[in-house]
Amino acid sequence: MYYFCRNIARMRVLIVNTSERMGGAAVAAHRLMTALNNNGVKAKMLVRDKSSDQISVVGLGRSWRHRWSFLWERIVIWGANRFKRHQLFAVDIANVGADITTLPEFKEADLIHLHWINQGFLSLKSIRQILASGKPVVWTMHDMWPCTAICHHARECLNYQSACHHCPYLYGGGSQKDLSARVFKKKQATYSSGRITFVACSQWLAALAQRSALTVGQRVVTIPNPINTNLFRPKAKNTARECCQLPLDKKLILFGSVKITDKRKGIDYLIDSCRLLAEQHPEWANRLGVVVFGHESQQLQSLLPFPVYALPYVSQEHKLVDVYNAVDLFVTPSLEENLPNMIMEAMACGVPCVGFEIGGIPEMIDHRHNGYVAQYRSSEDFANGIYWVLHEAEYANLSEQACRKVAAHYSESAVANQYITIYTKISGKHA
Repeated sequence: MYYFCRNIARMRVLIVNTSERMGGAAVAAHRLMTALNNNGVKAKMLVRDKSSDQISVVGLGRSWRHRWSFLWERIVIWGANRFKRHQLFAVDIANVGADITTLPEFKEADLIHLHWINQGFLSLKSIRQILASGKPVVWTMHDMWPCTAICHHARECLNYQSACHHCPYLYGGGSQKDLSARVFKKKQATYSSGRITFVACSQWLAALAQRSALTVGQRVVTIPNPINTNLFRPKAKNTARECCQLPLDKKLILFGSVKITDKRKGIDYLIDSCRLLAEQHPEWANRLGVVVFGHESQQLQSLLPFPVYALPYVSQEHKLVDVYNAVDLFVTPSLEENLPNMIMEAMACGVPCVGFEIGGIPEMIDHRHNGYVAQYRSSEDFANGIYWVLHEAEYANLSEQACRKVAAHYSESAVANQYITIYTKISGKHA
């Protein structure tokens, strides 16, 4: 055991992600770095967009080259879309990016751990250079992009299982030899140049990745994202509400997103569900409130039949803990999800959740045990879930089971140890 721990202590891991803090993948990658460092691995994070002064995070900085990489990628996509803005920011082609293999942080690392590397940060050429270095590579998938040609969520399209073409994200539906087909071939050539251990954050995503023609011959495993359960934990609700300046006499529902009006986050279904609740339970008019945090949160104030308490986007984790603890229920009507950090955060604070049966959500929310999983795209069942949690269920038990689920499956030590097992296996540093 001593030899095993000593070997791990010598292991140096470089986590690579486009941003340090912005977006769910960045939050998950940063938390993993912390979890690894707390469990005997020397982990650093390499990002293009650095937003803190943390010395374990290295930023490339937004030079003109990085801006040009992002712009040139959009220009190529724009041309493939017949010079229309159709889905211009919904796909990535990784045609340009940085060579990180020359950096001292890369050279000193024993293992390279990729996360979300899009928007001009790394190109397919960059990935080939990483593989050519001979260093073991792990790639955590936060969406489907690593196993498709250009899209982050394939939705109903199954072309990626054989070869991408006629891409529904391209204007007019693409063609047999469209941009997606060309990028798919380049990805195949890139992946075949080395070994990659793909890590899906949910069993749902792992199953999709294993069906992709791009991952043939590569290993795909499932490891969830970690969370600090010493920080995200239950606190006194009234104290949290006073900190957030929220009313003490109402049941409060929480909805949050980086951009509230993003249609993929299901805002229309939240509006419909609240309308149904107001019609079916008029007595809730003065008893229920909706807390919304995120950019453009004020826009919901005129769209919901209940009082809306709009908060700005919250990025500081200690403030997030207060927000979660201030509410009675977290709702996520998102239409495209992998393993949402917000569900994990809410459950860790003892707050039950309601979400659609999509992506990894049913793996997190155990239906009628620690929350409610609603039928996909059903506003009626989503409303039923809200009513059940707040009115019919044994709330204290739901809250307790939510905390237990996170502690057992998503704690820093539980997740870090799963990654350490993968690292030791592919790096040859066994006990």
